[in-house]
Amino acid sequence: MDLSPVKVCYIAARAVDYLGMTLFLGGLLFLAVLWPGGADQRPARRIVVTGWVLGVLGTVTAIGFEGAWISQRGPGAVFDWQIVSQVLDVHFGQIWVARVLLWLLGGVVLAQLLQRGRVAAGALAWRTGFAAVAFGLLRTTGMTGHAAETARPLLAQVADFAHVLGVCAWLGGLVMLLLGVLVRRRPDELAAVVPRYSVLAMGSVLVIVCAGVVLAWQTLGSLGKLVSTGYGRTLLFKIVVLAGILLVAQGSRRWVNRRLDFAVVLRGDSATVRPFVYSVAVETVLVIAVVVAAALLVTASPGR
Repeated sequence: MDLSPVKVCYIAARAVDYLGMTLFLGGLLFLAVLWPGGADQRPARRIVVTGWVLGVLGTVTAIGFEGAWISQRGPGAVFDWQIVSQVLDVHFGQIWVARVLLWLLGGVVLAQLLQRGRVAAGALAWRTGFAAVAFGLLRTTGMTGHAAETARPLLAQVADFAHVLGVCAWLGGLVMLLLGVLVRRRPDELAAVVPRYSVLAMGSVLVIVCAGVVLAWQTLGSLGKLVSTGYGRTLLFKIVVLAGILLVAQGSRRWVNRRLDFAVVLRGDSATVRPFVYSVAVETVLVIAVVVAAALLVTASPGR
């Protein structure tokens, strides 16, 4: 796999974009569905603001680094408007422009949440706006990947949409759970939010796995390419890490089933909650590794 400095920068920009999207969309979904009261809490607000900033930064810099990569220039060419304008003139670049505009609309949604807190999180109008922005960001993510290049592009793009949605709900929810809910250890929030997130996470994982299988088959076309191509080996790494995450997640699920009630009775006792915090933290780090692998995949050729 060619990893020139400018390509490394492009991969990093895509990874930042993906990470920002998962924090932003997954965090807002968590607040809208599982924890509306969290919209008034500073840690939860920081998470979604961080996601928005990373998303904007990753998207904007990816445009410049893509132009520098295609033109075989160095990382400094990211600031060359002539190169950037060439990217914006093609269909792929126009998708990036649409993505920038979607992030700006996402800023409006975010501003409403920051101003009105839980009132916004529970309002139909705010949820409708959030859903529209989320759909656009998820859809343009698929349009900048390999899904449109497969033999059955519609099937692959639907699978890609579902796959990325599942990752956003899972990772964004993990970060919100870890840094928003568990740091507070309030018994009422533990009792109400943790079981519901456990159900959401399980559903997200099922969607990720099923959609991922469809997407991998449509992209690679054969099992042999899993080991014979750089793309396949990166995908195989992603699968192995995902398997490790599922093992860790089983530990988290056992804690929820066996120890959550006890932790609530003890009013969020730190020693009781600590094993769950460690498990969620490890799970979060590993899912971030999967996101980085996804950034590598989107810049690699499935046939090589």
